[in-house]
Amino acid sequence: MTPTPAVGKDTMHQNPPPLTTTTVTVAYAGGDERRGPVTMGQANMIRCILRDDPTHINIHDVWPVPEGTTPAAVTDALSTLAVRHEGLRTTFPHAPGAAPVDQVVAAEGTFTVTVLDHAELPGDPAEYAESVARAARAGRFALEREFPMRITLLTVAGQPAYVALAFSHAVADGSAMAILREEFAELLAGKELSELTSLPPVDLAAVEASPAGLRKSEASLRYWERILRTGPQEMFAEPRGRRPGTDEEARQLTLRSRRGARALAGAARRTGHPEATVLMAAWCALVAHRAGQDSCVTAVPSANRFHARVARSVTTTSQDALLHLDVGVGTFDALVTRTWGAVLDAYRHSQFDSVRLWDMIGRVTAERGSHFGRDVVFNDVSALPAPLLGTEAQDRDDAEQELTWGPPQALPTRLLAFTYRTAPQLHISLWAAPSVFTPEEAEGFLTGLVLFLEAVAAGDVPMEALAEVTGVRPAERGPDWLRVDGCWVSPDAVRETLGRAVGGLPVWVQVNEASGADSRLTAYIARGATSLTPEEAHRALTALIPAAGSGVLAPHRYVLVENPPTEPDRSDAWRRLNTIDEGTGRSRQV
Repeated sequence: MTPTPAVGKDTMHQNPPPLTTTTVTVAYAGGDERRGPVTMGQANMIRCILRDDPTHINIHDVWPVPEGTTPAAVTDALSTLAVRHEGLRTTFPHAPGAAPVDQVVAAEGTFTVTVLDHAELPGDPAEYAESVARAARAGRFALEREFPMRITLLTVAGQPAYVALAFSHAVADGSAMAILREEFAELLAGKELSELTSLPPVDLAAVEASPAGLRKSEASLRYWERILRTGPQEMFAEPRGRRPGTDEEARQLTLRSRRGARALAGAARRTGHPEATVLMAAWCALVAHRAGQDSCVTAVPSANRFHARVARSVTTTSQDALLHLDVGVGTFDALVTRTWGAVLDAYRHSQFDSVRLWDMIGRVTAERGSHFGRDVVFNDVSALPAPLLGTEAQDRDDAEQELTWGPPQALPTRLLAFTYRTAPQLHISLWAAPSVFTPEEAEGFLTGLVLFLEAVAAGDVPMEALAEVTGVRPAERGPDWLRVDGCWVSPDAVRETLGRAVGGLPVWVQVNEASGADSRLTAYIARGATSLTPEEAHRALTALIPAAGSGVLAPHRYVLVENPPTEPDRSDAWRRLNTIDEGTGRSRQV
């Protein structure tokens, strides 16, 4: 559910045009014709494909071609892969305006290869090939008819050098691209491919629709619902973090740090936990610390390839794991132990019917009067084969520690991180929303993460010492902000948004102290001659919450009166008025 940012610099405009451009049509035949429902992973990615910018959701790769390989050998290998893997012969018929529910596998067909022949490849050849592949991501794939790979063969005086490809994310993810790359190289080397042991997409869909598969999906939906009902609705709820009506543009900030790699390895040795778990614990601790939260909710895109039946399937299995980590422990060592179990729990519940998931999210957030923004995403792709990460993710290994700024990108998140490598340097790219992080704060967050890892490598770190250790300061909210339903809320923001929602009627929001640390809100509305009901007020408010800004959560109760008091800025004056109607507005109390 998250777009994959491109890696590397766009150099095409700096290069001279190729000498010649030709298009070759390649036929393939010998497969089986099949039809069935889409898989959960396909449905999840199709939803993004139909909604998101194609340059964000499409994916790409570059396959080097060994010297001496003929163009015919390249096209023969590609044709073999198309016949071997049903996912590459799959289209998704659907009516205009509707999302596909079925997939159709063709027995035979054709695809095209664009051949760009050069006297020599301009600039750095690998970087140039990367830019060609990345440029092919532009333009939405026609799911109902288009071959799911856009293929460009780069040649030098007729000799193949690279195959640059863009893939529809509906048929491939990073792991699938790695499988295809490996098999392509084996075919060109004259090797015989091993027998397929993992399920093709149509069979995978049947497993997901089995009683066991449906029970797994139901368990995932219950897991997500529990977090959506009890966790913070947004991590970065603070006065300056107003949610814009559209996605923000965030510049890419990249950390390359040998210091970070050494520290992470040392922390893993000292704590006895895998590097991935240590890094996740440190990330969540620092995010929660910066956000002033006692837990961290972060989306962790998962390849869902834990079982042999999908380990080498050429399809997309990517779905979000939703990690909810309570950071309320004394020390980092206690947190990293807790992280191990929490991450496993999140991954176990990352296979679900995405249509039902978003229906559930809509229902739960309407009942709670909240908004699920998926505002923090952590994507660790360091386990992928290095060539899949692009040339820019592989070079400059000598950086002891450096930060570099890249181009902006519109993303529907507040904080997005990609971990490309953990050795020989820690390589992380961060996109931090300008409404929440200044450039200096974004840089301080990444350098603070390295400082945190260095401290953890040396010994256990008290959680209360994070500001001192990392230099990262928690958000400042002011005395008018308070905790409601586990969320940071500004009663003033609630009152302003509710007033707009009910057409400018006078509104007062009363804070009622509740047991424990949380408070509860009661909204008084002077409805005058209107027929407004608590349910209508609640629906109108929840419709505005996604774009309203940080700190807005629906009140627990709405009290309707005829006219505002003579002193409308005093809560006791509102409480003395006659009540016309009152109610929660929610279909389920939280």
